[in-house]
Amino acid sequence: MNKYSEAGSEFGFEDLELYQVARAFRNRVFKLIKLLPGIERNALVGQMNRAAVSLTNNIAEGYGRHNRQENIQFCRISRGSLMELIDDINVCLDKEYAKQEHLDDLRKDAACVLRLLNGFISYLKKQKDQKRQTNLPENKHD
Repeated sequence: MNKYSEAGSEFGFEDLELYQVARAFRNRVFKLIKLLPGIERNALVGQMNRAAVSLTNNIAEGYGRHNRQENIQFCRISRGSLMELIDDINVCLDKEYAKQEHLDDLRKDAACVLRLLNGFISYLKKQKDQKRQTNLPENKHD
């Protein structure tokens, strides 16, 4: 743990379990990238690096918008980046760039990130719906 990952971050998004798990997954993807052959330097490596960074960048950016609908949209973009990474992991499997067990573990980690992302999106939608219901005008004819 470094001084930027301590509990009680001043930025807020770093305290989200979603962000913490996605960040750990991103770092495991970076380790996989280091194993890829030089022939993939300009293609798969770049794609995986961009998608891995996008995964956590969009969680952070959405959180910083302070608008539920925008936060949901950025989480959806993050989910798209996660799906790209899952396909990239499949490419690594198909091209035998890493051991099956290593890639299976990454897929399990990705599934955990996906569950948290979907849960956070559901939470944000519920918050939005609750706010909408509390702002409804009262019916004075009851």
